[in-house]
Amino acid sequence: MGYRAPLPVVTNQQYHFGENMPQHAGRSIALTLIAAAVLTACGGEGGEKKTATQVAAKVNGGEVSVHQINQIMQRTNVANPEQAKAASRQVLERLIDQELLVQQAVEKKLDRDPRTLQSVEAARREILARAYLEQVSSAAVKPTDAEIKDYYGKHPELFAERRVFNLRELAIAAGPDFVPKLEQFMSQPRNLQQVAEWLRSENVRFTANAVTKPAEQLPLEMVKRVHQIKDGQIGVLGAPGGILVIEVAASRSVPVDEAAAKPVIEQFLLNQRKGELAQAEVKKLREGGKIEYVGEFTAPAASAAAPAAPVESPAALPAAPAAGSETAVDKGLSGLK
Repeated sequence: MGYRAPLPVVTNQQYHFGENMPQHAGRSIALTLIAAAVLTACGGEGGEKKTATQVAAKVNGGEVSVHQINQIMQRTNVANPEQAKAASRQVLERLIDQELLVQQAVEKKLDRDPRTLQSVEAARREILARAYLEQVSSAAVKPTDAEIKDYYGKHPELFAERRVFNLRELAIAAGPDFVPKLEQFMSQPRNLQQVAEWLRSENVRFTANAVTKPAEQLPLEMVKRVHQIKDGQIGVLGAPGGILVIEVAASRSVPVDEAAAKPVIEQFLLNQRKGELAQAEVKKLREGGKIEYVGEFTAPAASAAAPAAPVESPAALPAAPAAGSETAVDKGLSGLK
């Protein structure tokens, strides 16, 4: 949950941050660098002259400051001092690359290009909106031990009875009106191959896939139903844009005890509360604001509001976003063994 729109910043270079650094830390650093570039373009350091002790590197006529490095490092999850030291060095190298590119862009007057200005303004608005939602959602209260224990007990499919599934899937491109016909065909014992052949005979488009997924990587509204399917059995589930026929080819039990699950559940419930606060704030602002639709948007459809994001399982839910960075997926339950 939470605000997820991507930053409209054009970049096609990926940076890799060393094998000794946690993967999520590398992603967080790279994303924060994007935000830093946007903020710099919007005014950055406010014209403050850096003292010698603030300068980390001199790049042609420009400088990279320690403050810039620290600002990015604050938005990462690197706790180990040795890793933090290595990460700060890598951040510096990326900032040097960034400074060189910025200098070239300014030299070619790209900072005055209308498309660049539009992107900078769009990114600035995105960052400000996220910053405000973060401020609002920071009032969320952490869940109690009793609430965490209750969640653990109510979701055995994710924890005490957690399974890793070998799934074979048929994703059917058909609406809900096709479900009764499909269910009628499957009222007799069928295997997945027979279902696929029947769909072809009915000229119904579908795609086949085979995946191995632990329970927490399934959508939360789906995992309970898949958990009820025994090995070798088939189930029919609704899916975005169609119907999903799933066969549990095999599965294995990999339970997670309450102690290991506690921090994951705590973060999930806290994120839920933050998301609820953010949604409530947007709703309040819309109700209290004066909004007038014009032109072709004069009569907006009732369904024009953004659809709710699919509910994700605790291990798949991202941490609260830092201002100017996209959400990053936390380590899942698959690492808690």
